[in-house]
Amino acid sequence: QAAEYGGGLVQTGGSLRLSCVISGQPFPSFAVGWFRQAPGKEREFVAGIARTGYVTKYADSVKGRFGISRDIGRNTTAYLQMTRLKPDDTAKYYCAVGLLTTNTVLLRGDDYSIWGQGTQVTVSS
Repeated sequence: QAAEYGGGLVQTGGSLRLSCVISGQPFPSFAVGWFRQAPGKEREFVAGIARTGYVTKYADSVKGRFGISRDIGRNTTAYLQMTRLKPDDTAKYYCAVGLLTTNTVLLRGDDYSIWGQGTQVTVSS
């Protein structure tokens, strides 16, 4: 299971940190991705971290502003630190878990097996 927290309303230029609590996974390592979908638009990849935890990738639109990280304990928690937010960042953000054994970042939604319910981020101008 995956569950996102931390969405909300923020002004342009502000920051938010999204959390994704992942539980019940039988595998010791897995990839994590953040996606977003704005009304009337397709879901898009935002950021991802490979199952090794050492490789990350970002969409060009968020590079330099967003940071993905994770920590592993009884449950894994992944984070998406978002800074210098813009109105174009307004969307519902989803956390996803990928179980493929590759050590690269998974970029496609179809490569992820488990999805959270999403959390809304709204950036006012």
